[in-house]
Parts: sequence; C-alpha cells; structure tokens
Amino acid sequence: MNQQIEFNWIQTNKELQTACLSIQQQSLLALDTEFVRTRTYYPQLGLIQLYDGKQVYLIDPLNITDFSPFIELLSNQNILKILHACGEDLDIFQHYFKQMPEPMIDTQVMSAFIGLGSSIGFSKLVANYCHVELDKSTSRTDWLKRPLSEKQLQYAVSDVWYLLPVYQKIKTLLAQTEWESAVNEECQTLKQKRQIELNIEKGYKKIANAWQLNSTELTILKLLEKWRIEEAQKRDIALNFIVKEQALWQIAKNQPKHTAQLLEFMHPNEVRRYGKKLLLLVEQGKNIPESEQVSEIKRLIDEPNYKRDLTFLKKSLENTKPQNLAVELFASKRQLDQLLKWHIKGQCESHLPELLQGWREPFGKKLWESYRLFLEGKI
Repeated sequence: MNQQIEFNWIQTNKELQTACLSIQQQSLLALDTEFVRTRTYYPQLGLIQLYDGKQVYLIDPLNITDFSPFIELLSNQNILKILHACGEDLDIFQHYFKQMPEPMIDTQVMSAFIGLGSSIGFSKLVANYCHVELDKSTSRTDWLKRPLSEKQLQYAVSDVWYLLPVYQKIKTLLAQTEWESAVNEECQTLKQKRQIELNIEKGYKKIANAWQLNSTELTILKLLEKWRIEEAQKRDIALNFIVKEQALWQIAKNQPKHTAQLLEFMHPNEVRRYGKKLLLLVEQGKNIPESEQVSEIKRLIDEPNYKRDLTFLKKSLENTKPQNLAVELFASKRQLDQLLKWHIKGQCESHLPELLQGWREPFGKKLWESYRLFLEGKI
C-alpha cells in the first residue's frame, strides 16, 4: 500500500464536536479502534478511526475529556456503523462510553453468509475487493505512545478507508441471498453478548479443572476468584497479574494454613502482597456450612451417552442445516452442547437454546426432531 491517505487529527473537545457534527449529515460510517491490553484488566483505548465517505478522522482519546458528541454519533439511528471483526471494539464502546454503535453491521459476519468463511481477515477482503495489499507491519503498535509515526497513522487510516468499499461490494452480494436479516440478527447478538456483565459470583466455574474439586473446595475457589476479579477491576490489572489461575486452584485444593505453603505454587511477590488475604479467604470458605456450599460441577461430557449423541448431531447437520451455509456458521460445538444440555435439563420453553431461536429456528427444529427420533430408536 503506497497511497498516502489524508486524514483529520482530532485531539480537542472542540475538534471532536465539529467532526461529529459533520459526520451526522452522512448515512454510513466506517468505524474502528486501536487499543492496548497487555497487563490491564480493561482495554486501554489509544485511537478511534472514522470514515464517513468524505473524510477520515483519527480521534486521539488521550487528551479529550468530553466524548458526548461521539456517544451521540454512536447512538444516531440514521447512520449505519460499519465495522470488521467488531468484538473487541464493542468491549471498548461498552467500557468507555456505555453505548454500542446503533445500528451496526460487521463485514466479517456478512462475509460468512456469502461463503467467505466465518473469520476472514480484513486484509484478505481488501485484497479481494480493492486489489490492495495492506501493510500490517505496524499492527503491534503501542497505540498509547505519542507521537505516532506516519506509517502507524496510515495503518490506522487504512482500516476505515477501505472498509466502506469492501462493505458496498459485500452488501451487493449479500442482497442476492436470503440472509440479510440473519446477518442483522447475528450483529445484534454480538452486541447483546458484550453487554452482559460478568457475574463474578460464577467466575470460579471458568477456572480450568474446577470440576475436579469437591463442594468445600469449590466454595473456597468461588471466594478466591471473586476476590481476584474485584482486585483486578479495582486496580485495572490483568487477572493473572494478580494471582495466576492455577495457583487459586491449588489453594482451594490444598487449603494451606501458612504463607510458607503458598510459596510452593506462587511467586514470593504475590505471597508477600496477597498471602494473608488468601489464607483468610480459605478459612472463610471452610467455615461456610455444608448446606450453603456451592454444588459440585457436573460436566456435560460426563453425561451418559454424551459422545454418542454429539456424534449423531454432528452427522445430522449436513441434512438439516441451510444448504448454502457452512456447517460451523449454523451450529458450533458450543451450540450443539447447549442443545444437549437443554434436553438433559428438561427442555424449558422459556430458555430455548440458540439453535431453536431466530434465523436458526426452522433448521434447528429439523435437527431436534431428528435427534428426538434417534432417542426413540426410530432412526
């Protein structure tokens, strides 16, 4: 990529307000962010890129104190926001601005529904539709450092400059399918999932091998992980820079009584800083009455006939999925597991699995009916 793309550098409240007022007149907006997330719990926003079809704007968030014009832009229902692989961008919008882009469409999701694969990269789309090879050598930039080089700035600019033409090409192809509403539904689901707040009371369930612990040990682990998350959020430090996950598991399993025992699986600095607190939580967990302890974790994989049933569902997908969509787009392993779990727990109609909702529903019902007949020994 040799073309130098002109852009407006926005670094004051007034400049942001002026830029956003200009963009409000347009109907499409390419949107991207650059951030750093190495040792922090929350992503650290380094740059916001906008392109409305007329002008590229690079917003430097480090000096701006009033983002209300940008938040208003995000919520403007008359402007379609276009992103690519937007998951982490949505985390930024939720954390910093408490506002998702509305309405929004993701070109990676669109690409999946026209047969380009479920996770195609932006550079491949640009090469395919714009015949331009993007220079990705600065993708590992520390976006919090200033000044940014011209090469780094051009990399950031390209992520929105080419997004509009890519979107227009894919939009034309998508319009020739029956999947436009499904794409919108998938994009809406992406936003909804990012808006679900972490339930720190259930954080312990995500720790590797938690299922191996008994009820008392899990109760201790629950207290330990809740404390770790709260500490990470308070100090904005990545979880494993507080205490490593495996160390929490060892503490819950071994229930040490002295800080010296913690040194067997923790760094001395961690023990010095958190040792007494961790031991206190261990004692607190041990003293919780048995009737109030958390239940042991039952894994789906340990259910009778799980492997048999999952194998059947996977084989049935080819005959039940939409014929012009990839299997993985219709049903991931997580979604198949969700269907099996729903069946095992009694098929609650108020908590349907994803395969029985939205655009997947008619195809999911065929899969479910096939599975039901299989369980009855009819096929």
